[in-house]
Amino acid sequence: MPLSLSPTTPTSFTGFVRVRGAREHNLKNVDVDIPRDALVVFTGVSGSGKSSLAFGTLYAEAQRRYLESVSPYARRLFHQMAVPEVTSIDGLPPAVALQQQRGAPSTRSSVGSVTTLSNLLRMLYSRAGDYPSGQGIIYAEAFSPNTPEGACPTCHGLGRVYEVTEQSMVPDPSLTIRERAIAAWPQAWGGQNQRDILVTMGYDVDTPWRDLPQKDRDWILFTDEQPVVPVYPGYSPEQTQRALKRREQPNYMGTFTGVKRHVLHTFATTQSALMKKRVAQYMLGSDCPTCQGKRLRKESLSVTFAGLDIAEMSRLPLKRLASLLQPFAQGTAARQHHDQQHPEQAIVARRIAEDLAARLAVLLDLGLGYLSLERGTPTLSPGELQRLRLATQLYSNLFGVVYVLDEPSAGLHPADTEALLTALAGLKGAGNSLFVVEHDLDVIRQADWLVDVGPAAGEKGGEILYSGPPAGLKAVAASQTRQFLFETPALPTQPLRTPTSWLKLAGVTRNNLENLAVEFPLGVFTTVTGVSGSGKSSLVSQVLVELVAESLGQEIASEEEEADPLAAPAPATLGGHITGGMEAIKRLVRVDQKPIGRTPRSNMATYTGLFDHVRKLFAATPEARKRRYDAGRFSFNVAKGRCENCQGEGFVMVELLFLPSVYAPCSVCHGARYNAKTLEIKYHEKNIAEVLALTVDDAWAFFAEEPPVHRALTVLREVGLGYLRLGQPATELSGGEAQRIKLATELQRIGRGNTLYVLDEPTTGLHPSDVEKLLLQLEGLVAAGNTVIVVEHDMRVVAGSDWVVDIGPGAGDEGGRVVAAGPPRKVATAKGSRTAPYLQAFLHPQAGPVL
Repeated sequence: MPLSLSPTTPTSFTGFVRVRGAREHNLKNVDVDIPRDALVVFTGVSGSGKSSLAFGTLYAEAQRRYLESVSPYARRLFHQMAVPEVTSIDGLPPAVALQQQRGAPSTRSSVGSVTTLSNLLRMLYSRAGDYPSGQGIIYAEAFSPNTPEGACPTCHGLGRVYEVTEQSMVPDPSLTIRERAIAAWPQAWGGQNQRDILVTMGYDVDTPWRDLPQKDRDWILFTDEQPVVPVYPGYSPEQTQRALKRREQPNYMGTFTGVKRHVLHTFATTQSALMKKRVAQYMLGSDCPTCQGKRLRKESLSVTFAGLDIAEMSRLPLKRLASLLQPFAQGTAARQHHDQQHPEQAIVARRIAEDLAARLAVLLDLGLGYLSLERGTPTLSPGELQRLRLATQLYSNLFGVVYVLDEPSAGLHPADTEALLTALAGLKGAGNSLFVVEHDLDVIRQADWLVDVGPAAGEKGGEILYSGPPAGLKAVAASQTRQFLFETPALPTQPLRTPTSWLKLAGVTRNNLENLAVEFPLGVFTTVTGVSGSGKSSLVSQVLVELVAESLGQEIASEEEEADPLAAPAPATLGGHITGGMEAIKRLVRVDQKPIGRTPRSNMATYTGLFDHVRKLFAATPEARKRRYDAGRFSFNVAKGRCENCQGEGFVMVELLFLPSVYAPCSVCHGARYNAKTLEIKYHEKNIAEVLALTVDDAWAFFAEEPPVHRALTVLREVGLGYLRLGQPATELSGGEAQRIKLATELQRIGRGNTLYVLDEPTTGLHPSDVEKLLLQLEGLVAAGNTVIVVEHDMRVVAGSDWVVDIGPGAGDEGGRVVAAGPPRKVATAKGSRTAPYLQAFLHPQAGPVL
């Protein structure tokens, strides 16, 4: 199975990093020695303190020391981490962090820009491209749609043009203006104001839109005039005309704005993402007629290389691009014209093609050959993005550096994990240290040294249980990692459930899926597997979710959150329809890893609804009733209850220009977030701030007599979140924690059954012991008459499901098909499945891998 990385013997370590008195987050003043030039894996349950040690302490200190050698001006360009709470660290080399993070919000960020391959490709076209006769040389920046020199002048480099039409602004012309025929106008008062202005101006607001004169319709929609007129709200048209004649004093003077002008102005100027999204729906997009969606000016597109313009080459899968460039890199491509007339171009072509081919080889080794250079980073999974950045590091050939990696196996099929291990071996072999936070047992088994943090999460963690060669962990009874690493896994024993019916999809076309037909059993637990990039998420998280939501008439949040709705690429080809099974589904729930909020004001207590009950309990106390405090008084987002000095934030930010900003506890409320009067109210001897500071486990005991609160806390404990504080800000939560909070919120509502739950890689960031807890919850959902469909790579989860759908066999254009479908034991023997040997090895650990 996974490759052996020839573990380094303890005697061959070149030195140690010595940490003394680490106190970051929940670390309890720990001391630990970690070898250099080795693969060191930090393990422990979710929330135990692994990341606080690896990133919050070791990497943060390495960055701080490096930045001290950099000019203050240059320091401002770095995202600086807070100075770690640690007494001393000796022997620490410079460090590079490769953390999990969502793709950059801008769609102009792509695979090509993250890997810098696009820069090389532009240079190739500029210096060695085939130009039309008579055209002068174009510099590299003119091959980028993000520069004025390269962007198509019609669409400004977006590839799409947008127009606002009568049909888009007035979707139902049978309505009158009073009945809100003009959907693009603001809702509430803003729209009413415009309607009242039209009444003053004598326009008919009570005749169906389609029966109004075209001249009137055009003026209302498209005028740039902005007349200011008296407004009489609540008057009928007749009363308004009489008031005008009498020169009656108006309620106010109102300014009219044409509907198209309102849409475009709002889109261009609003700070509200919600408003932007709302007006964007009235703007119709189509491929730019000038560049046909290629985003570049025609001079740039007229230059070709190997018969392709640069946009066409950027759309090729990296695997195809590598094979296309290979002959040029080797100097065997037939380019007689250049060789004879411009020999320098042949030399340049070979030099740049060699560099491109070498960089592409690293990406292919990491299993990313299915991506294309133009693929936007917002559409990548955190695991894909991390491997792209890892490839750049592998190519850079640094020496003597510490690489700190955050779960590099996240989102990886076991077959892809092998490629990752080979890449890590390459970095180690070049004389670097690897400090890896990881839960994947295959990666842990390859470690030279293990640092196990625990024993539990949050306040019950933060201790070093073991630091040494992997074999020694076997003797550490307190370690929750030990049993999964050294004991044979407990195999699922429950009998397979029988489906109640089948959800059937046909003609599914999206990304690499072409006209696919697939069936999902209902009333059971299904896992969808396949190598990274095989089409699992396209099938489940996109097409399946969209078709079911549409059939139920349910709104779903879009999969990608764009910073600019119009910068989004054209919608992917979507084909597909449901041919049966919807009668058994009454509701759809998608539990994803998006944050539960983007500011510290969002937290677990507010998201789950738990805080509403808690505030009511405080408002019901005798003292609160005497003072007439309502539940709103106990919200730190409401002026009457919060501390005014910090506006309920609990801290104030001190800007230090060249240094990281410091967040100091508020000098008035000392971090409590509430004003003194609100904090005087006690419930069972605790004020509201003290309750928010409780962990879920402590709150569970504290609220034992309050069924609604206790039930919510019970579910949070059952999904393994007992260590989180009730008021823990959303910004401090990992994707996995956010997903489990959403799952817990959903589990509180469990009741009717007939709900379809869709989860995409819910085990990301989970220790094997937490995976067991998660499985129990998913089993509970199915037992209550629901259907659970999970995209997953963890063989423990796959083996524990009732039905497996394996997509593949490969990634990108080598995938997109159903390779096998059936119970786990049947799929484990499927020929041609990349998942089968790993599933077989899990189900029959004594027999060894079947490859």
